[in-house]
Amino acid sequence: MTSQEVTDLLKRAYQDELETVMNYMTNSIVLDGLSAEEVKESLQADVQEELGHAEQIGQRLKQLDETPPGSAEFEANQHSLQPPEDSTNVLEVIEGVLDAEEDAIQTYRDLIEKAEENNDPVTEDLAVTLLADEEAHRTEFRGFRKEFKKD
Repeated sequence: MTSQEVTDLLKRAYQDELETVMNYMTNSIVLDGLSAEEVKESLQADVQEELGHAEQIGQRLKQLDETPPGSAEFEANQHSLQPPEDSTNVLEVIEGVLDAEEDAIQTYRDLIEKAEENNDPVTEDLAVTLLADEEAHRTEFRGFRKEFKKD
């Protein structure tokens, strides 16, 4: 039987992925300017990937006889990923994405550890796969940050 720690981390990851979808979509809509186009395109592509992550996590919760959290349980945490007041401030969005990716990476590392401790190889495998995706996103946005800091 999977521990409460594992299911709590899965529920947190599920909510975080959905919050990321909302913030990536919003920022891909509101950013302005020629220099924002590549970042907007990346955010739009990542929306589908993050939504897929949430779906996979939700399915795993269901397999563990748990219910993925609904909107009434939602608590927003991605304060640095809110749309910038200046819609041309692409660097602020990039920094927010990096914060969100670091948080996701830590959550998946914690989930891997707890799943291993609780002999739950299926959840561990899922967390490893999602961790790799989040690390790839982080690498991409670190590259964007380098480009924007050169200017």
